[in-house]
Amino acid sequence: MNEADVSAKDYVQSVYETVVKRNPHEQEFHQAVKEILESLVPVISKHPKYIEHGILERIVEPERLITFRVPWVDDQGKVQVNRGFRVQFNSVIGPYKGGLRFHPSVNASIIKFLGFEQTFKNSLTGQPIGGGKGGSDFDPKGKSDGEIMRFTQSFMTELSKYIGPDTDVPAGDIGVGAREIGFMFGQYRRLRGGHEAGVLTGKGIGYGGSLARTEATGYGAVYFVNEMLQAEGLSFEGSTVVVSGSGNVAIYAIQKATQLGAKVVACSDSNGYVYDEKGINLDTVRRLKEEQRARISEYVKEHPHAVYVEGCEKIWTIPCDIALPCATQNEIDVNSAKLLVENGVKAVGEGANMPTTLDGIDVFLSNKVLFGPAKAANAGGVAVSALEMSQNSMRYSWHFHEVDDKLHTIMKNIYRNSVQAAEEYGYPGNLVVGANIAGFIKVADAMIAQGVI
Repeated sequence: MNEADVSAKDYVQSVYETVVKRNPHEQEFHQAVKEILESLVPVISKHPKYIEHGILERIVEPERLITFRVPWVDDQGKVQVNRGFRVQFNSVIGPYKGGLRFHPSVNASIIKFLGFEQTFKNSLTGQPIGGGKGGSDFDPKGKSDGEIMRFTQSFMTELSKYIGPDTDVPAGDIGVGAREIGFMFGQYRRLRGGHEAGVLTGKGIGYGGSLARTEATGYGAVYFVNEMLQAEGLSFEGSTVVVSGSGNVAIYAIQKATQLGAKVVACSDSNGYVYDEKGINLDTVRRLKEEQRARISEYVKEHPHAVYVEGCEKIWTIPCDIALPCATQNEIDVNSAKLLVENGVKAVGEGANMPTTLDGIDVFLSNKVLFGPAKAANAGGVAVSALEMSQNSMRYSWHFHEVDDKLHTIMKNIYRNSVQAAEEYGYPGNLVVGANIAGFIKVADAMIAQGVI
């Protein structure tokens, strides 16, 4: 390591230490910052302008973090209070863009890690969108439609003060689907007295949504992994695939992988997983999750040859050629990664946000497993959200195949740009480093151009 590299490494480490000191106990945020900053050492070494302009010190600090009270009344007439969040992390290349997550685990650390990652992910898409994220510790599971409506209306009443088509455009994430987006959009219209379709994405097709948006994150992850496989002469055709999760991302990852000739043998929810050696029946999963909002354990009642296992983390004990973690952060730890490698996994594509721990990623990379990091592999959802924004601005709708073709092109470009950046900075084949660098440079150069703000 030359003197410039040592100096850059020391600088990066000092920035990271400041982040930890300023944000104690925010482990998820620390993890996201550490993973990105460490990969930027060769860039900082080669381009000292990023030090001179204080880019790292600024880029790790959100432009704005909003927290607010969300009071609502349950079906028994009792007042409940949740906490709402919105982090507006970086708007240098466009309005803040990122989903809303409703889950009991939501806190400032998780929202900040998601918003930080979103900044680079959005940059990678090539679309003019900045990074943001939000949500609440509200748990939609077991709630009636009336309770969901009352909560989301209260949530939007406060959030509406900080968002707009040219300011901040939220979307869905874990716990926030078409029902929740619909209620929030209705409340936003009521408060604003107008139809600003571009303020939310993931809307219903009948009121400004985009065809292929529902499928986009899952499809995009498979498109990205397919690029990795083809570069090595491999294919989804005839491969065994394990997909964690059974929500929107997982469902459409299963669908697209199956269309490309793979056999998906397992999926999961927060309680456990099902293993179906004949291949997961997607119609059953969709009905259970999208219509009945039931647990995945119900699958075996209709498919008695399948096996249900308590504990979703055990899904990674199943031998597979391709693993698609599409559930939540840190679901693949170092032990799960080692098991996957021992069982012959060839490729891992992150459909969820940061689903693999840092030491788990090291296991995959050191064992030459093709690895598609989340900020690249799961960027399809936000990419099509940006396309939805474009359609809203034009008062126009594209056909499904038009949006899907654009998505496919975007994912190919993300892969290509990540590969090129990794090669240019001395990490050939390392898409973690490549994606981080490619996403960073666009944001950092725009920050320099716009001055110290």
